Amino acid sequence: MEMPTCMRTWSLRVLRQLLRLARSALHVLAAAVSAVAKSPSALHLENLALRHQLGALRRSVKRPKLTSAVRLLQAWLCEVWIDRRSSLVIVKPETVIAWPRKGFSPFWTWKVRRGQSGRLAVPKDVRELIRKVSRKNSLWGAPRIHGELLKLGIDIGETSAANYLAQ
Repeated sequence: MEMPTCMRTWSLRVLRQLLRLARSALHVLAAAVSAVAKSPSALHLENLALRHQLGALRRSVKRPKLTSAVRLLQAWLCEVWIDRRSSLVIVKPETVIAWPRKGFSPFWTWKVRRGQSGRLAVPKDVRELIRKVSRKNSLWGAPRIHGELLKLGIDIGETSAANYLAQ
């Protein structure tokens, strides 16, 4: 059984993202290991230099482009680091908190592209019936017509009935 092309492309993208994330994690691990070997004064100087670079970046770039791996790392740090808000300079803390929620966006896009779109369309005969009933009974609104349709065994939503009322 062969995988569909869109599924294969999606899985390759996911694999690339995982490799980028692993590379970023290795960079962070290497930085942590090197920090253990440095003296406190060297760490303070490095911290000062990095904060100066961040300040210059914030002044020069309105919105820096961050990769998904950086966002995932920041979201993870947001979970495990207690005093994270004091060090977030480039992005707002609310933005970092919102990133995991946005992670589900590609999943839903993929799911919709596979043909599993939203709700089913209202059949043409039901639409015509709604228009006919609303013309005959001009004082009836969507709630009343919806109730009458339910009595007939036609199960559609009240907002769908409102969409097809005669003008």
